[in-house]
Amino acid sequence: MNVTVTGATGLVGRKLVLALRDHGEDVTVLSRSPEKAQASLGVAAVAWDPLSGPAPAEALAGRDAVVHLAGEPVAQRWNADVKRRIRESRETGTRNLVAGLAALDDARRPRALVSSSAVGYYGKHGDERVPESAPPGSDFLAEVCVAWEREADAAAAHGLRVAKIRTGVVLDRSGGALKTMLPPFRLGVGGPVAGGDQYLPWIHVDDLVGLYLRALTDASWSGAYNGAAPEPVTNKAFSKALGRALRRPAFAPVPAFAIRLLYGDMAEIVTEGQRAVPERPLAQGFAFAHADLDAALADALR
Repeated sequence: MNVTVTGATGLVGRKLVLALRDHGEDVTVLSRSPEKAQASLGVAAVAWDPLSGPAPAEALAGRDAVVHLAGEPVAQRWNADVKRRIRESRETGTRNLVAGLAALDDARRPRALVSSSAVGYYGKHGDERVPESAPPGSDFLAEVCVAWEREADAAAAHGLRVAKIRTGVVLDRSGGALKTMLPPFRLGVGGPVAGGDQYLPWIHVDDLVGLYLRALTDASWSGAYNGAAPEPVTNKAFSKALGRALRRPAFAPVPAFAIRLLYGDMAEIVTEGQRAVPERPLAQGFAFAHADLDAALADALR
């Protein structure tokens, strides 16, 4: 299989490119810094700024599929400018990717687009279990995800099968939320946030990569899939599990106002959460290798 990947130098992108190479697939990446990406990943790289215009034909023509992971990091303090970048990178960036695909001759156009999304699509749901059929929320991140997915779905009009992976909190010590959590927990001052009753839809990075591989190779996969382990846990339960994994106490509570001071409006992601469950991956036979949180954390921290 010939696959083009955007956002390949990020946490998930690096793991996915490596997995594709291990499977013997031919990988090309689209990057603002193609020389650095090529040196870092060991694959062909083509220059593309997602906000500047359509993706270049040379990186898309004759490929079997495209994986779209590019986007401004969400995990940073939000202000008006950051929110604009978060939305534009996903909405405009995805629109420009699809424009590049649409410009190709039918015979040279990829047959599948697997696009990243986020469980933030659903907004606030308390302790309600949230499958892929749940409606979108109305907060900022939900609106971004709706726009993001709408632009990805536009590829279907050009004959592509479109699958969207709504990702939760990815467990990998080298990046993402877990890397941010580790310093205070290792010092024994970690603990539940904002009371700890909100749900945290976690997933081991290897299972997330597995979902992308399945969506690439299985023609029956189409539409939205929750990238979360079968059993989400509360923030309090996650904190206790991380403390056990590190052999450190995990009872120091972090009040909601402290998170809001640190992250601004982005605090809503941490203080609210979603109990997103992977109903569709399970129904289509996907087997999670890391379904138990304690075992998943032990593996992620090795």
